[in-house]
Amino acid sequence: MPLSGAVPAGRNLFQSPLQGLEGNALPCLTAMCRSGVARVRLRPFTGLSLLALLFSGCDSTSNSAPTSRQVTAAFVGSAACQTCHDQEFSLWRESHHALSMQPATPSNVLGQFTDIDVQHFGQTSTAFTRGEKMLVRSPVAGGSAQEFPVRYTFGVYPLQQYLVEAAGGRLQALPIAWDSRSTAAGGQRWFHLYPTEPLAPGDPLHWQGPQQNWNFMCAECHSTNLVKNYQVDSNTFATTWSELNVGCEGCHGPASLHVNEAETQQFSANRGLLANLNDSGRATWRMNPATGIAERSEPRLRPPQQPEACGRCHARRSVISSNYVYGQPLLATHIPALLDEALYFADGQVDEEVFVYGSFLQSKMYEAGVSCSDCHEPHAATLRNAASTSAVCATCHLPSRFASAEHHHHEEQAVACVDCHMASRTFMVVDDRRDHSFRIPRPQMSDSVGAPDACTSCHADRNAAWASAAMTDWYGTPDTSHYAYALNAGRQQNGNAALLRGIENPAYPGIVRATLLTLLQAPYSQAVATTISTALGDADGLVRLGALRALPGLQPEQQVDLASPLLADSLRGVRVEALRVVSPWRNLVHARHSRDFSDAEAEFIDAQLATAERPAAHASLGNLYLDAGNAAQSEAAFRQALRIDALHVGARGNLADLYRRLGRDSDAEDVLRAGLALRPAEPAWQHALGLLLVRTDRQTEGLQALRKASEDAPDNARYLYVYAVALNSLAQSDAAIDLLASSLQRFQGDFDLHWALATMLRDQQRREEAIAVTESLLERFPGIQPAEDLLRSLQ
Repeated sequence: MPLSGAVPAGRNLFQSPLQGLEGNALPCLTAMCRSGVARVRLRPFTGLSLLALLFSGCDSTSNSAPTSRQVTAAFVGSAACQTCHDQEFSLWRESHHALSMQPATPSNVLGQFTDIDVQHFGQTSTAFTRGEKMLVRSPVAGGSAQEFPVRYTFGVYPLQQYLVEAAGGRLQALPIAWDSRSTAAGGQRWFHLYPTEPLAPGDPLHWQGPQQNWNFMCAECHSTNLVKNYQVDSNTFATTWSELNVGCEGCHGPASLHVNEAETQQFSANRGLLANLNDSGRATWRMNPATGIAERSEPRLRPPQQPEACGRCHARRSVISSNYVYGQPLLATHIPALLDEALYFADGQVDEEVFVYGSFLQSKMYEAGVSCSDCHEPHAATLRNAASTSAVCATCHLPSRFASAEHHHHEEQAVACVDCHMASRTFMVVDDRRDHSFRIPRPQMSDSVGAPDACTSCHADRNAAWASAAMTDWYGTPDTSHYAYALNAGRQQNGNAALLRGIENPAYPGIVRATLLTLLQAPYSQAVATTISTALGDADGLVRLGALRALPGLQPEQQVDLASPLLADSLRGVRVEALRVVSPWRNLVHARHSRDFSDAEAEFIDAQLATAERPAAHASLGNLYLDAGNAAQSEAAFRQALRIDALHVGARGNLADLYRRLGRDSDAEDVLRAGLALRPAEPAWQHALGLLLVRTDRQTEGLQALRKASEDAPDNARYLYVYAVALNSLAQSDAAIDLLASSLQRFQGDFDLHWALATMLRDQQRREEAIAVTESLLERFPGIQPAEDLLRSLQ
C-alpha cells in the first residue's frame, strides 16, 4: 500500500535526553511541547515488542520465503498417524493435548451442571442443565443475567473451563471453572477465575471482554491448524481448524507428504515432515562419576528444535506472522517475552503467567543440551518417569550424591528435587506451575533483589536472614556473580555500569543479556554505544533484538546506520524490530538498504494484521503511516484502534499528537478530553493535554493537567520531570527545585531529573548544590560530555 503524504517524517520521541540541551540550557516547556513529548510510541505484548527470544546459532535457517514442501504439505488429521504409530497415538489420545478442547458432551464435561450457584462480588453465576444441554447463567452488561449454552470444554486438569458462543463468531471463556482435582486436594467444585477482582461488564478481563476471547487469546494453542479469519470491516471471526484439539500435526506440522512417503516406502531425508524434532540425534547421556551429573556423549550439532516448537504455546509471546512456519525458530513467527519486570522477578524467577520457555532458556539444563523430551514423554505429555519427579531428575543426577542429606540437609525423603530447584507459583487459582530455570536456592541474593526464595517459601515461619545463614553454613560464602544483581540494578535505574558488565558476560543466557540491553539508560557514553553495536552482531537472535530496542538512546543517524543491516536479518522477529527502529528516520536510510526496508515494512504490516482484532495493531500501523508522512492513513488507523477500544491509551494519545502536527489543536484537545470523560484518571492523556494547553498559551490550565498526571502516576519519572520544567518555565523555580529534589530520592538513576535540577540550581546561583547534583549524575552516567562540561563550568 502506498505510504506517502504531507506529514514530515521523523519524530523527537526517541532522541537522546541531551538533544535540545545544547549550551547546558534547560528547555522551556513550550519548546518541549513542540518536540512531540506527548507522543506515545507503542510497542504492542507484550504488542509486538513486549516479547522476544531466540538462542545462539539459529540464524542459519531463514524465514524469508516458504519452501515448496511448506506450500504443498496439507493437514491430514491425527487418525492418519495411527496405522504406523499406534503406540504414540495411544499415548496421545489420553493426553492433555488431545483433551485441550472438546465438544461439550456429558462424557467430556467434568463440571457438575446441577443448579449450582457461584457468588462473586454480589453477582451470581449458575451452572445448570436443560434437557441434554449444559448452560451457565451469568451477569452481562446492564446487570441482568443471561443464559449461555456451553459449546466446548477447554482444558481438563487441574481445571476445566467452558466456552460459549458470542456475536461475530466469537467464543468466550466463562468466568467460572470446574476444579477437577480430587476432593482431598480441594477440588470437585466450581470457582471464579478472578476471585479477588470485581470485573464488571466493560472491564477488559470481564468474561465477555477481549481478554477472554478464545479466537485471539487461546485458539492457536488449543486447536490444530487454527485460522482466525478475522474481518476488520465487520469485526467478526470465521475461525476454522483442522482438528479441534492439539493433534499430531500441531507439533509435527502438516503430514500429507509424510503419509505419501510412508505409503510408497520412499522416504526423503526428513521423511516428508516439515519439523525435525529429534534433538538427541545419536547422542546419549553418560554419567560422569566425578560430578554425579550426566553429560551428552557428543555436542549438539544444530540448535534444539523442541524448545522452539513447544515454545509456540508454552511461552508468553506475541504473533508476528499470519502463517506459522513449522521447523523454524520461534522468532520466525512470534516474539517471546524478555525478563520484563511485570513478568519476572529480578533474579529471573517467574512472577506472572509466562509458562516455560523464558525460564528454560535461563537454565543450565538448556545450556548443557537438555531438551524437552529428555524429561517429558512428548506424546503423553507426562513426565518420563511417573513414579516421582525426583525419579526423573535421577536419570541424570546420581541419587547417592544429590538425594542425600549431605546435599540437601533435610531428612531423607522429606524433600523432592523440585521443592528446592523448581519452585512453583499458582495461576488460575488452582494451577501450580514449576519454574523451569532449575535454579540453585540463593536466599542471600533473593532477599537483596526482592525475589522469593525456595527456603522461606516452605519455611514460612522463618525469614531470609535465617535461610541465608543456613545456606552459608552448609555451602560456604554465596556466589555474587549471578545476573540478578545486574537485572536489579537496571530496574532500579542505578546507571549502566552493572548492565554493561552483564551484557558483555558470555556466561549469561541470551535472554538475560537481551533484557539487560533493554534496561540501558540514555544518554549513552561511547562505551555503551560500542556495546550495543557489538550486540547487534551477536549470534543469538534474542540479543540482536534486545540491542535494537536499546538503539533509540542514540542519535537518529546512528540508529539508522546500526539498525539498517538487520532489516535483512535471517529472523523475521529481528527484521520487524529493525523496521520499528528505522521507520521514524526512513529519510536517512541509505539506498543500498531501500529494498530491505520495503520488504521489512511489508512484514511489519503483516505482523500487525495478524492480530488485527486488537487495537494495539492498528495503533502501530498508525505510527507507521505517520512515519511515512501519510496523515490520512495514520488517522484512519488510530480511529480504527479506538473503535475497537475507546480506552486504548496509545491510540488516543497518538491521534491527538497527529492532530497537533497538522495544526488541528482543537481536534487534538477534543480527542483527549473525550478520553478523559471516559477515564478521568488516565495520566497519559492528562499529560498530553497539559502539554497541548501550554503550547496554546493556556499555561495555568496546562500546569494543572501536568500536575494531575504526575500525581496519578507517581512512579512515572518523565511526568515529574515535565511538570518540574513547567513550574520553572512559569516562574515557580523554587517549587520546581523542591519537586525535582524529592523525585530524585525515588528515581536516583534518572538522568533527566538530575540534569534539570543541576541546571535550575545553577540558574538560581546555588553553585555548590548544582555541583553536588552534577557529580552524582556523572557517577551514574560517566563519560557524558555535556554533563562533564556543565561540571567544569560550575567549578
